Amino acid sequence: MNPTGRKLRVLVVDDSLFMRAAIAKLLSGDGRFEVVGQARDGADAVDKVAALAPDVVTMDFNMPRMNGAEAVRAIMGRRPTPVIMFSAHTRQGARETFEALAAGAVDFVTKPAGEVSADLRAIAEDLIGKLVAAAGARPRALAPIQQAKPTFPVQLSTWPPTGPRVVVVGVSTGGPAALSRVIPALPAAIRFSLVIVQHMPASFTATLAERLNSLAAVSVREARDGDIPAAGMVFVAPGDRHLEVSDGGVLRLSDGPLVHGCRPSADVTMTSAARVFGRRAVGLVMTGMGRDGAAGMAAIKRADGVTLAQDQATSVIFGMPKAAIDAGVVDQVLPLDDIAARLQQL
Repeated sequence: MNPTGRKLRVLVVDDSLFMRAAIAKLLSGDGRFEVVGQARDGADAVDKVAALAPDVVTMDFNMPRMNGAEAVRAIMGRRPTPVIMFSAHTRQGARETFEALAAGAVDFVTKPAGEVSADLRAIAEDLIGKLVAAAGARPRALAPIQQAKPTFPVQLSTWPPTGPRVVVVGVSTGGPAALSRVIPALPAAIRFSLVIVQHMPASFTATLAERLNSLAAVSVREARDGDIPAAGMVFVAPGDRHLEVSDGGVLRLSDGPLVHGCRPSADVTMTSAARVFGRRAVGLVMTGMGRDGAAGMAAIKRADGVTLAQDQATSVIFGMPKAAIDAGVVDQVLPLDDIAARLQQL
């Protein structure tokens, strides 16, 4: 339930009558929700959001008349409301999901078995948790910044013992859209490397890296075991793998236990970066649910590194930044669009 004690009012949007009924049944069986309406396509959803004023919306993507991303964009322009997308576990599904997130959707869950999923029990906990979190979110569309790749080779060093800084970014809910404002705002010749720990399933992080790479002047790709950070390079931790920095700055992937229910975990990456890079490590915690990153930021702070956090006003969900700020381990709190400039100043 929300802080007022009443049930969260949900609008269910899907072109499949079966799926609408299955989702509504799942949510109605949980005492925290009231399904106030169902919509058969994106256009119907836009009208019903305006008429019913739900607290949160579940939204399919592939629908007639208006797809999920188009519907989210229209909702954000007419009556901004938190939206949780349903996504397919495919490369095309990942691209569609990022399109919806850029339009203003808060988060997504993956259907367990394609477009029409007979058994939603496998995702019930994930869906319910994200709906509860989304009800307190600040949804908004964030147009990505786009910067062309340089047409000439950028001379960048590999990692010497006294080389440039490494920035470890911990981010979760609202992250893809926020990262699309920060990473493309960096020039190609930055003198530091970034490692992004985005809470996301394994099938989505490669597509996230591809999307950021297409927008940015810097080079972005999913991290591989054995990579060594180099200035101008951005690595995205693969979903369902922890990324640790080992001696010599080498990136190592592991299947260690979940930390705060997450793998990858920003705490794991930040703590290892603090040990290896010391005062050359920078921690940045951005929008997201939970407290992952607070312990890692503390480790970087103890190593005399720099710690930054996104502010509440520009965070979709202020959980992760707030946890680090409340722990007293953040040097500076910044609005989203000031982060790239601050990183360059370092």
